[in-house]
Amino acid sequence: MKKYILNNRVKLIYEFRSSDITSFCIGFNAGALEEVYGFKMGTAHAVEHMVSKGTKTRSEEQINKLCDKIFGFENAMTNFPYVVYYGTSLSEDFERGLELYSDIILNPIFPEEGFKEEMDIIMEEWKEWSDDIYQHCEDSLLYNSFNKKRIKNLIIGELDSIKEITLKDIKEFYKRYYSPENCVISICSFLPFDEVLAIVKRYFEKWNKEFKGITREVKETNNPGIFTEKVLNIKGAKIQYLFNIDHLEEDEFKALTLFNSAFGEGTSGMLYEEIRTKNALAYDLGSLIKNERGIKFFTINMGTSVENIEKALAITNNKIEEIKKSSGYFNEEKIRDLSKSIKLKRQLKLEKSIQLCKELTTYELMYGSAEKVYEEVENLEYIGEQKILEVINKVLKNPTIQVLTN
Repeated sequence: MKKYILNNRVKLIYEFRSSDITSFCIGFNAGALEEVYGFKMGTAHAVEHMVSKGTKTRSEEQINKLCDKIFGFENAMTNFPYVVYYGTSLSEDFERGLELYSDIILNPIFPEEGFKEEMDIIMEEWKEWSDDIYQHCEDSLLYNSFNKKRIKNLIIGELDSIKEITLKDIKEFYKRYYSPENCVISICSFLPFDEVLAIVKRYFEKWNKEFKGITREVKETNNPGIFTEKVLNIKGAKIQYLFNIDHLEEDEFKALTLFNSAFGEGTSGMLYEEIRTKNALAYDLGSLIKNERGIKFFTINMGTSVENIEKALAITNNKIEEIKKSSGYFNEEKIRDLSKSIKLKRQLKLEKSIQLCKELTTYELMYGSAEKVYEEVENLEYIGEQKILEVINKVLKNPTIQVLTN
C-alpha cells in the first residue's frame, strides 16, 4: 500500500493488484451523520442521487451512456458516516473512468429539471427499504435503542423529511462537505503508482474548497428492555439484541471479534448449537459487530416462530450468562483457530479489488487509517481468555431487544 496527499489535501491510497482491471473508490465524510446545522434527514442520500443529474459539460444522458461504456461495475452508496462513489473498468479505460467521476463529483449543476422525479425515486426506495423485514427489525431496534444518535432514524430519512428536502438544501450540504480535505481516493491496479498518481493529480489537484470539519461523534448508552412490534403479513417472528460498544478500546474490540467468531458465526458457533441444533428454535441466526464512526454495537439476531419467542429469549439469555462465567473454552488452540478463521474471511472479503477499494477509502475516512483494514485482524492469536472474558462481561449486559411478531 502507498499513501500520498495531494497539495489540496486529497488523500490517495494505492494498492497493486495483478489484473487487467482497475478499481477505484472516491469517498467523503458526508453521510447521514453530517445532517446537522439544520440539514433535513435524508439530505446526504439525496446529494448522492443528484450529483449525477448533470455537470457543467455533460448531461445526465451523456453520463449514463459513458458509465455503461466504461465500467463493468459502478455504484454509489450513502451510509451514516460516509458516502462513496466507486467503479471497476479495464485498466486501459481507468483514466476515462476517473475523469468522468471527477466531473460528476467536482462539477455538478444540480438542475431543477428532474429534481422532483429524483426525489420521487428516493421515496420509492424508502418503500422498498421498509418492505425488507430484516431491515425493518434492525431499524426498529436502533430507533428504540437510542434517543439522540442519528442512527435511530433511517439513513434515507423518513417520508416527511424527504418531502421537505429542497435543491437549496442539497447545494448547501454539497458545498459544506464535498471538499478536497474531506476526500479519499483508493485505487487498486497493476498500473504503476507514478502513472496512477499523475492521473489523479490531473483531475483532482486543481480542486480547492474550504472545509469546516465533520460532526463530533455522539456517544450514548442504549435504552435497555424488550420492545415488541406487531407487523402485518410477517411469518413467524424476528428477534434482535443490541449491546452498546461505544466504550471499547482497540484491544477490547479485537477480543470481542474473537468472541463473535466463536459465538455467532457459522454452524459450529455457540448460538447455532444452543438455539438451532439442541432446541430447534430458530431457522436463521447469528451475531454481528458494527464498529464504524457513529455506529458501534454488537447484535444477536434470529428468526423463530411466534410461540417460541419466550423460549428463544430465555435460552439466549441463559447462554450469555453461562459464557460470562465460563473458563477453559477460549484456550490457546481455540484462539488460534478463531484467529485463522477471521483472517481467512477478511482476505476472502478483500479478494475483489472493488471491495478492497471501498474498505480502504472508508477506513481512512472513519479512522484516519486505511492500514486498519489489515491491522484490526492482526495478532488476534495473542489475546488470552482472560481478556475475552473481561470484554464480554463488560459488553453483554443491559441489551435492547427488538421483537417483531404478527
